[in-house]
Amino acid sequence: MNIFSYLQSGLSAIIPFVILLGILIFVHELGHFLVARWCGVRVEVFSLGFGKKLLKYKKGDTTYALSLIPLGGYVKMFGEQPGDNISEEDKKHSFTHKNVWQRIAVVIAGPLMNFFFAVLIFFAVALIGEDAKTPVVGDVAQNTPAYAAGFRSGDKIVSINEAQVNTWEDLQRALSLKENHNLHIDVVVQREGSGETAKIATDAKAEPNPNVLSSYEYVANVDGLSPYSAGTTIGVLQGSPLAALGVQTGDSITAINGQKVAYWRQLEDTLAKQNSKEALTLEVLGMREGDKEAKPITVTLAPTESIKTYSMASLGFESSELYLSKVMDNSPAKAAGLHAMDRLVSINNVTLKKWEDVINNIKSFDGKNPVALTVLRDGQNLNLNITPKMTTQMLPTGTEEKRYTIGIAPIANIAAPELMVVRSENLGQAFVRGVEKTWDVSVMTVMSFVRLFQAKISPKNIGGVISIGQAASETFKIGLTQFLQMMAIISVNLFILNLLPIPVLDGGHLVFYAIEVVKGAPLSMRKMELAQQVGLALLMSLMIFALFNDFTRILGL
Repeated sequence: MNIFSYLQSGLSAIIPFVILLGILIFVHELGHFLVARWCGVRVEVFSLGFGKKLLKYKKGDTTYALSLIPLGGYVKMFGEQPGDNISEEDKKHSFTHKNVWQRIAVVIAGPLMNFFFAVLIFFAVALIGEDAKTPVVGDVAQNTPAYAAGFRSGDKIVSINEAQVNTWEDLQRALSLKENHNLHIDVVVQREGSGETAKIATDAKAEPNPNVLSSYEYVANVDGLSPYSAGTTIGVLQGSPLAALGVQTGDSITAINGQKVAYWRQLEDTLAKQNSKEALTLEVLGMREGDKEAKPITVTLAPTESIKTYSMASLGFESSELYLSKVMDNSPAKAAGLHAMDRLVSINNVTLKKWEDVINNIKSFDGKNPVALTVLRDGQNLNLNITPKMTTQMLPTGTEEKRYTIGIAPIANIAAPELMVVRSENLGQAFVRGVEKTWDVSVMTVMSFVRLFQAKISPKNIGGVISIGQAASETFKIGLTQFLQMMAIISVNLFILNLLPIPVLDGGHLVFYAIEVVKGAPLSMRKMELAQQVGLALLMSLMIFALFNDFTRILGL
């Protein structure tokens, strides 16, 4: 990505970012404002943004302002500073002269408004409808415990231990464990295609929960059971019938003679049902020179004597996962001469069958002798020697792993999980959903801090304003529901972050007031000033670190 692209990307993120952050800041400050007024505190300024006031309007005692820097806001209350000189007559309007419980109420109102606003958003989303993964099992390999137990690819989970399962999230919740013990499960499934019902009874083995942000330490797992299936993205062999029709490596087959296909497991069976004495029409999705996105393409293969039956082999294609989509700059692969679209054949004379074989062979590098890699390019095998280097990889769980890599990426062939729209049937159900989602996100946010301190997730996952801007922009492009959900998640984050016991944050003030309640007198000005300075330094350090993470992530450093 060049500098212009960075600027373009940044500008496109500004509007959703300002909308999202502006609303959340307004909600937060409104909480402080309303409770302050309710307690009889005179509010002098209610500002969205910091710095120079661009727009302002005064009504009563309060000046309402829109200020230059849209990264926060503030409510300035009369008598806010303990050292202010307040007349006897004005003390009834002074924040500092309110009793400690009133001051606690004013301070905690801001974070609580963010919490309740998240409930409101998730309530609205529950009524609008939200996407959820269907409880459909992905590919089940024959050599796995899941297959031995009776699960088959495409099974739809109907119930588990007599509890109805509507989404994949329901299934995950049913398998979550607080303690380390195996779980016997009785599962009712509906078979793909036939719709027949089957009952499966098996023991799920307790394992550490890969979701480190969950409050459940363990999860009951049946090896081989997942929602993921291989997609229909193909690698086209040189000189094959498909290559002659212009189908290219990286294209995805979407239909065969009008019959839609979504998974790799459907391709061979669907092709075998076609009459090879009749034409074969394939609908594919692919990008050609000048395209900015994949477009539908239709190709028709006329009957030919050389093809007795239609199959992957006779048409000349295979899965795309051993073809390279990218070779990283300054990587061992680049130095050795690997190119995008090369097809990986073998490593150290071990024939490769899937991408996992590539990762495992490179990871097992002994640190001494170069790896012997064979690739297919333009119909010719090329033998290359590559010395992997140790790199740090960020895993989907947020943890880091050090392993040998050579700097390549495959043309992934994973089908997107099937989605369904989940919508609450009435206001009561939507409210319960709103509270549950807000609570779940709150727990995840708290657990993210716990896992950071436990060093179970990398501090590189801490993002700043650029990350928030990108998230706002990406979800804004996808749709209203996703944008609202992101707003709710960030609102919960503001709720938690502002309650951290760091002076200058609301949580820091609450600590001062808690000490005052216990001691019966406020802390001295000197101690509070010192704590504020330390808190400000901590907060600034955290913001700079988050911004540093944003830049290193964008620049790929």
